[in-house]
Amino acid sequence: MANEHTTTLTPFLTVSDAKKAVDFYVSAFGATEMTRFDLPQDKISSKISIDGALFYVADEEPEFGNVSPAASTATAIRIILETEKADDLFAKAIAWGATEICPMTTEDDWRIGKLKDPFGHVWELGYTV
Repeated sequence: MANEHTTTLTPFLTVSDAKKAVDFYVSAFGATEMTRFDLPQDKISSKISIDGALFYVADEEPEFGNVSPAASTATAIRIILETEKADDLFAKAIAWGATEICPMTTEDDWRIGKLKDPFGHVWELGYTV
């Protein structure tokens, strides 16, 4: 039998304060920090899971071209978090400092809300209804 390999695509979010970002994702989205790597200058890189959906968060490293999006400007990437807990997580994210872009609403067969986290990343939370 041949080796089976699953292809995955995992976001890696660069932020201005990774420790605060991890705290935000844990508090707002119920994330679990799976692994934390200590970096020089009190910076970190962490592997995070939200109900099995993986992503990474790390501090800026401008010397390698890794910079966070400015909280006040547009970003080219939107992160889609599909979960039936979208309404609850959206409310928690706002309470923890995210900025609402579009409130939770139902469009056709999709429940969705859009926000920007305190670190400049845009999230769409939703699920099929």
